[in-house]
Amino acid sequence: MQKARDCALHLLKPSAKDLEHGLDLHRNSVVVDTYGFGPNVAIDADRLLAEIAGGASSAEFKDMYEDMIMTGAVNNAREQAEFKMAWDESGVTGAFRNAGEEGQGALNLLKRFAHFTYVCDHLRDFTPKAVHPDDIIAAKKATRHCYVLTCNGVPLTEQWKTVEEELTYLAIFFELGCRMMHLTYNRRNMLGDGCGEPANAGLSDFGRRAIAEMNRLGLIVDVAHSGWRTSLEAARSSTRPIVASHTTCYALQHCCRSKPDEVIRAIVDGGGLIGICAVSAFLGGDGTIRALLDHIDYAVKTFGVDHVAIGTDLPYASSMAETNANRLPNLPHRRSPFEQLWPKDDPLFMPEWQLEHQRLSLDWINWPMYTVGLVQRGYADADIQKIIGGNMLRVARDVLKGTPGT
Repeated sequence: MQKARDCALHLLKPSAKDLEHGLDLHRNSVVVDTYGFGPNVAIDADRLLAEIAGGASSAEFKDMYEDMIMTGAVNNAREQAEFKMAWDESGVTGAFRNAGEEGQGALNLLKRFAHFTYVCDHLRDFTPKAVHPDDIIAAKKATRHCYVLTCNGVPLTEQWKTVEEELTYLAIFFELGCRMMHLTYNRRNMLGDGCGEPANAGLSDFGRRAIAEMNRLGLIVDVAHSGWRTSLEAARSSTRPIVASHTTCYALQHCCRSKPDEVIRAIVDGGGLIGICAVSAFLGGDGTIRALLDHIDYAVKTFGVDHVAIGTDLPYASSMAETNANRLPNLPHRRSPFEQLWPKDDPLFMPEWQLEHQRLSLDWINWPMYTVGLVQRGYADADIQKIIGGNMLRVARDVLKGTPGT
């Protein structure tokens, strides 16, 4: 943790006054990550090795691995201590957490949802589940943190009998506590095109019906992984604000996960926001915390401070994660998962965006340094508080307002 903090300080070089003010402002503000993972814990290498020796299938291995990194803080005292330390170091009050596997199968989405429900239930005195913006405010007042559970897909029955039947699970997931859903994840689905599809087709009629149902229930529409035209048409179709929860500005970095000004403008005109992510390849520039601040500057100057947030798209990795993972044998090469569709020329896997100082400066526990950087760049305190939390609280309130469950 200290190494990450030192890296950010070296790059920003804040004055003593700016550093003190930024850290104090961060500590006293409601901080919301519009799409973050929070702390992941280390795997139990001994258990996984035993399961591999016992003939566990690839699917079983994947499920066990995810279960460990997502729920290990409940039962492992060492990992729980670091889990709590990472939350406290970050100063994040609430994280909109991907708690549903990429895709649309309801049972697949339910697995991660169960993992994080389990964590929130068992660590309710530290990270309870938030289902309303007021719960995030309450967590701050109680000096706690919280998860807002989200899905990387819209859960469907996948029976294709009627539109209404296909969308049945939206209400069920809302009742379980889900508050935000991706329309698409990289690939094309029945709702629209993902950001990895070259055709850039738009929102389908079924996608419009899905958005209408999300609007009715109070589910935030997220187009972070949607294609540009799908994102644009989703913003214009929705009667409530939508978000691109973890993205960047295409004007500054050309990649499929960025959004061009036309798309951002449509999101903003509907009252929504974009969350600037902390992934070097999507930021461009020098790929560090300074590049993240550059994207915030551009978005604020172009679209207004009321429509910009930070959605890191990052976890904090346990200090034992690499050591334990290295104990596992080299597993056979597997084909890429269906949802991992990326253009061949996308910068994501280019080596210039994988340098240690880039990763460390953007580390999830460096959230306080994001605030320090905004102080350095001359933002007023009230505007900083909008960017680091207030804007997402406003969107969440607008989406929930007057819906059946509230």
